[in-house]
Amino acid sequence: MQFSPFRTAIIVIVAVLGILFTIPSFLPKDFLENSYPGFLPKSTVVLGLDLQGGSHLLLQVNRESIITERIKSLRRDVRTTLASQNGIGNLITTGPQSITVELTDPSQKAAAMTAVQKLQNNISSTFGVGGVPELAFSETPDGKIVVALTPDGITARMSALVAQSMEVIRNRVDEVGTTEPTIQRQGQDRVLVQVPGFEDSTRLKDLISRTARLTFHLVHPSMSAEQAEAQGIPPGYMILDSADGRRELISETVELGGESLTNAQPAFDQQTGQSVVSFQFDTRGAITFGDITSRNVGKRFAIVLDDQVITAPVIQQPITGGSGQISGSFTPQSANDLAVLLRAGALPATLDVVEERSVGPSLGADSIRAGITAGAVASVLVIAFMVIAYGMFGVFANVALILNVILILGSLSAIGATLTLPGIAGIVLTIGVAVDANVLIYERMREEQRAGKSILASLDAGFHRAWGTIIDSHLTQLIAAIVLYFLGSGPIQGFAVTLALGILTSLFTAYTVTRLFISLWYRWRRPKTLRIQHFRFIPDGTRIDFMKMSRTAIIVSIVLTVLAIGTAFTKGFNLGIDFVGGSAIEVQHTADGDADPARVRELLEPLNLGEVQVQSFGTPEDLLVRIQLQPGGDAEQQVAVQNVTKALAAEDYEVRRTEAVSGTVSGELAIHGTIAVLVTLAAILIYVWFRFEWQFGLAAVTTTLHDVIMTVGLFSITGLEFNLSSIAAVLTLVGLSLNETVVISDRVRENLRKYKKMSVPEIINLSINQTIVRTSLTQFTVLLALFPLVFFGGESIRGFTIAMTFGSIFGMYSSVFIGGPILIYFGLKPRSEAEEAKEKKAKAEKRADGAAV
Repeated sequence: MQFSPFRTAIIVIVAVLGILFTIPSFLPKDFLENSYPGFLPKSTVVLGLDLQGGSHLLLQVNRESIITERIKSLRRDVRTTLASQNGIGNLITTGPQSITVELTDPSQKAAAMTAVQKLQNNISSTFGVGGVPELAFSETPDGKIVVALTPDGITARMSALVAQSMEVIRNRVDEVGTTEPTIQRQGQDRVLVQVPGFEDSTRLKDLISRTARLTFHLVHPSMSAEQAEAQGIPPGYMILDSADGRRELISETVELGGESLTNAQPAFDQQTGQSVVSFQFDTRGAITFGDITSRNVGKRFAIVLDDQVITAPVIQQPITGGSGQISGSFTPQSANDLAVLLRAGALPATLDVVEERSVGPSLGADSIRAGITAGAVASVLVIAFMVIAYGMFGVFANVALILNVILILGSLSAIGATLTLPGIAGIVLTIGVAVDANVLIYERMREEQRAGKSILASLDAGFHRAWGTIIDSHLTQLIAAIVLYFLGSGPIQGFAVTLALGILTSLFTAYTVTRLFISLWYRWRRPKTLRIQHFRFIPDGTRIDFMKMSRTAIIVSIVLTVLAIGTAFTKGFNLGIDFVGGSAIEVQHTADGDADPARVRELLEPLNLGEVQVQSFGTPEDLLVRIQLQPGGDAEQQVAVQNVTKALAAEDYEVRRTEAVSGTVSGELAIHGTIAVLVTLAAILIYVWFRFEWQFGLAAVTTTLHDVIMTVGLFSITGLEFNLSSIAAVLTLVGLSLNETVVISDRVRENLRKYKKMSVPEIINLSINQTIVRTSLTQFTVLLALFPLVFFGGESIRGFTIAMTFGSIFGMYSSVFIGGPILIYFGLKPRSEAEEAKEKKAKAEKRADGAAV
C-alpha cells in the first residue's frame, strides 16, 4: 500500500495523456484546426463507414484476364520479332498459357529460338530482390517452338500489377475530390478501398474497377465483321463489339495508346450539343497521331475502350493538332467519369469486386446515436450498482472505470484506429468487464479480513493475492481478441481493437489507479473498522453442495447439447450474406405509415431475382431485403440491386445501406470463422495448461466448448442471422466464459495446497462457495452492460448482443456446475507432501543458481 512519488507521477502522466488525446475527438473540426493550441495532440478517433457513411469495396485482380492479355501481347511481340525484324515466316496458335510457333522454314528454327528468347522478362519479386523469369521456352518433337508463361512469373506479375493498380485507384479517387480515402493491399491479389462520405457505391465501383484502357486501331478497309466470321478472320485482326450494337473487324496492332494522353475533359459537341470527351496528346503522341491520320485518310479509325469500340469515324483529313474527341451515348456525368478515368490512367489489370458495402449518412447518424445511448445507459447502471454494492470503494472503482474509458478513446486517437459500431459495443462491454478486477480485489480483501488480518494487511493482501487471478482472466480474453483481430475483417476488427485496448487499460486502472485511491484514502482516514461491501446477492459462508447439483446439471447440459447439435444439422442456420454471398439492402419507408413487407415482395416478384427475403429490421419503417447470388456474376448482381432500388423508390423507400458479397469471399469468411474459434480454443488450452495442471486446461476447454455449442444452437433454434458478428460474439464469449472458469480454477489450486486432507469434491465445493459472491456480482455487471446494447444498440448488432447475453449466462452456469465434475473425471487430486517438497526444493535450487550467477 506504499506509493512512491515516481509511481504516482506515472499514473498522473498516463491519465493526463489519455485526457489530452481524447479531447480532440469531441471538439468541432473548425475549432480544432484554427483555434486549438498547436503543441497539443490533434489526432481524433476515426469513425468507421458504418458510423459516418460511405462506401467499401474489396477488389481482386482477375488472374485469367492477366494471363489472357499477356498471351495476346506475347503473340504480337513474337510475330513482330520473327516476321518484321528477322524476316522469319511463322504461324502462331494460342493456348491457355502459351503460344506455339510453327515456322514456314524449319531450317530457321535456331535463329527463331534465339530471337524469341530475347523476349525473356525478369519480373522483380514481391520484396524487390532479384527477378523471376516470366517465360519458358521449349521445342515440340515436330519442331515447333513453345513459349509459355511460368507460374512464378504469373504470380510476380500479379503482385506488380496490384501495386500499380493501387496507384491508379488512388489517382481516380483523388480526382473525384473525396476526403481521407483508405486504399490498402490485402493479401497477394486484393485491394481494399474505403471512401467515407461517398455513398454512391455503384458510381464508385464503376470509377475504380473499370480498366479504362484506351487504344486506337485501324478498321479493316474492305471486310466487315460478318464477312470475317463467315470466311475466317484474317491474320492480325480481331472482332470487337461496338457501343452502338454493331461489331467491328479491327487490327490487333495498337496504333496509339491512352498512355500518351496528357489531359481529358468533358465537353459538348459544337454541332450536335451532345456530351463528348475531349483529349490532348503529349508531344510524341501528337506526332504519332498526326502521322497515322496523314497516312490513312479515307480509312476508318476505331477508338477502343476496354475492348469495346466506342466510335470508328472515317479520317477525313490529317489531324496534326494533337487533340481530338470521343463521342458516344454519353450523359454529362458519364462523360465526366470517363474523363476522370482517362486522366488517372488505365488500370494495368482487370479488377473484380468481391465485396461491396455502402452506408448512407442517415443510418450512420442513427448508429452513432444508438451506440452513445447504449453506452450512457450501461455506464449509469454499472456506476450506480458499484456504489450500491461497495459504497466508497465503489466510487474508487467508478473513477478508475471512467479513466479506463478515457484511456481507450485516447489510445484509439493516438494510434489512428477506426471506431465502428461493433467497436462501440466493445467499449460498452469493457465497462461491464472492467469492474471485474475491482470485485476480485474487494472480495479478496473481505476474505482476508474475515481470516483475522488487520485492516492494512487485508487491503494489501487483497491486491497482492488477486493479481494472479486478474492476469489469468484478462489474458484469456486478450487471446480471443487477438485471434479475432487477425482473422476478422472490417468492423469486427474494430471490435477486437477496442476490446483488446479495454482489457489492457483495465489492468492499469482497476489495479494501479484503484490501489492509489485506496492508499490515499487509508492515509487520510485511518479507519478503525473496514466495511467494503454494502450489498450482495448471495450471503457469505454458503455451503451449497454444487457437486451434488452438478449431476442434474450435466444431464440437462447433455440434453441441451444434443438438441443444439441436432437442430443445427436438421434445421440449419439463417446464414447472412457474409457466409452464403448475395446482396442485402436496408430500406426505410419515408412516407406516412409503416413499411409493408408483403407489398415489397409483390413489387420484387416480377424482377425474377430468385430467392428474395424481406423482413422487418428494427423500427416499423425499416426493412431488410436479401437477394441470392445471381448467376451472371458481379455485373448481374449489381443490376439486380439497381432494379430493386428503382422498384422500391417508386413506393417511397429510401436505401440506407447495401452490402454485396461474392461466393469466393463468403466461402473464405466461413473458413476463417471456423479457424478462429478452433485457434482460440487451442491457444487458451495451451495457456491454461501452462498456468495450471493439465486437468484444468482440459476442463476449461470442455466447458468453453459447451458454451460455444449452446450459443451456436441459439442461432439455429431462434433463426437469428448468423454472420461475422456472430463469430465475434462466440469468440468474445470464449474469453468471458473462461474468465469465470479461471477464477474458480485458481481458487481450487490454492485450496488443494491449503487443505491436503480434504477430498477433491469437497475442495471444489469450498472453492465455488468462496467465489460465488464475486461470480454473481461480476456476472451482474456484465449483464448491466449487455442489456442496454440489446435494447438500444441498434438492429445491426442485435444478434451479436443477444448471443453475448445468452452465452455469458451459460458461461457462469458451466463454470459453476460443469467444470468441477470434469476436473474430478480427469483425475485431479491433491499433491502429496513429497511432491510439494520436491517442488520447493527445485525452486530453492533455482534461486540459488540465480544468486550464484
